Amino acid sequence: MNISAAILIEKYDLTPHPEGGFYKQTYISNERIPAEALPERFSSSRYFSTAIYFLLEQGNFSAFHRIKSDEVWHFYAGGNLNIYILHHNGNLEVLTLGDEITADISFQLVVPAGCWFASEPVKGVAFSFVGCTVSPGFEFADFELANAMELVREYPAHKAIIERLCR
Repeated sequence: MNISAAILIEKYDLTPHPEGGFYKQTYISNERIPAEALPERFSSSRYFSTAIYFLLEQGNFSAFHRIKSDEVWHFYAGGNLNIYILHHNGNLEVLTLGDEITADISFQLVVPAGCWFASEPVKGVAFSFVGCTVSPGFEFADFELANAMELVREYPAHKAIIERLCR
């Protein structure tokens, strides 16, 4: 059977994500880390870890956003996915998640906490089906969707990619 985006969306009951694409939470730990044991950027306790399935189809993208935790990305099916990371020092890093065994493509990648990032399937790829694991666990209180004008002011050298990958 050929895997398609529609089959994966139905099989895993994926729903639209605010940043773009489709997702479903697949794991949330039973225990929480108390707020006093976390860095100051967290205002309350957080689950030890969370995980989701995430699917992006060609022509769609995950808009620039940031979270307060490291996010580990895992490749599952479909084609390669580009992840664009704006580091605090102003550098733009483009990583490719996928199943090609080359120096520039990996099955697993990490987006550091607090960095702005976006993603999209590589040109010509019908869809990318991936997973994301976050620790301390993801909560929408830690999610910030970028404003293109503000992000361009902060990273003017990357205006074109910011304007293309913001909603």
